[in-house]
Amino acid sequence: MANATPSFLGKANNSGDDLALFLKLFSGETLASFSRQNKMLPMTTVRTIKNGKSASFPIIGQASAEYHVAGAEIDGNVINHAEKVITIDDLLIAHSFVSEIDELRNHYDIRQIYANELGEALARTVDNHLLQLAVLGARSSTIVTGGDAGTVITDADAHTNATSLISSIFEGAQALDEHNVPENDRFCVVNPDIYYQLVNNDKILNRDFGGDNGTYSDGKVLKVAGINIVKSNATATAFTDLSSASTTGLNNTYTANFSTTKAVIFQKQGIGSVKLMDLSMQTEFDIRRQGTLMVAKMAIGSGFLRPEACVEIKIS
Repeated sequence: MANATPSFLGKANNSGDDLALFLKLFSGETLASFSRQNKMLPMTTVRTIKNGKSASFPIIGQASAEYHVAGAEIDGNVINHAEKVITIDDLLIAHSFVSEIDELRNHYDIRQIYANELGEALARTVDNHLLQLAVLGARSSTIVTGGDAGTVITDADAHTNATSLISSIFEGAQALDEHNVPENDRFCVVNPDIYYQLVNNDKILNRDFGGDNGTYSDGKVLKVAGINIVKSNATATAFTDLSSASTTGLNNTYTANFSTTKAVIFQKQGIGSVKLMDLSMQTEFDIRRQGTLMVAKMAIGSGFLRPEACVEIKIS
């Protein structure tokens, strides 16, 4: 009896690496999952470097103006400069091991589930760090001499009273305006509970007050005080007491007590991220263990750049 001629699902044109096509599909789904889950990174200033361990972001103060006296020599006023160095954290990875027999029995279901999980794991970690940095920026003094510090607003009812939170968001917008922070690319991140309290607030959605700013049927609110409202589950893990937390591999500071934080407002210039390695995938079959190891990885580091572009809303 003649042997069967199999069609290898993972081979490109039925030749080469048995996992070639599987890896591409797996990588694509992991990247798509990361992009869906990760909300913070596109709202920050991102720089990509080809090599090195850190990048320097220039922080430039404001120029001053004065009236000229006829005949007086103009020799230039000083504009203060500073810099913020952001170091790349150690390699951030999410990984899983699948035995060959399970992969053969149920490859597609396993691949899709694991691809999503690995991408979401990386996205949650990055979002947590960026949310925490926005709060740390709000609590920080100025980086450049003559500049402005961040803003902390205490609102005891922010998490239970949408009207009170709206007032605090307007107060945060005023602080950004007073600190000469650009009006575009402003964001306010809250948890789903607070977000839907805002959706249920008539003042936000009523056209008589603010135009077409969302609908009850869609369950969406777009802006408050010109600030984009973003809901994120990452707040559940980001806004906790991490004052004594210690994580190996972090070369930037992301920890403090965030347990009373209920919302954070920031402008894109407030937070910076440096990428040394973008999201990528590796898979390898392990003969000794008769299975495939799958690793999603990226090398990134983040820090706050402009404290005056960050506002924390806390309950105490």
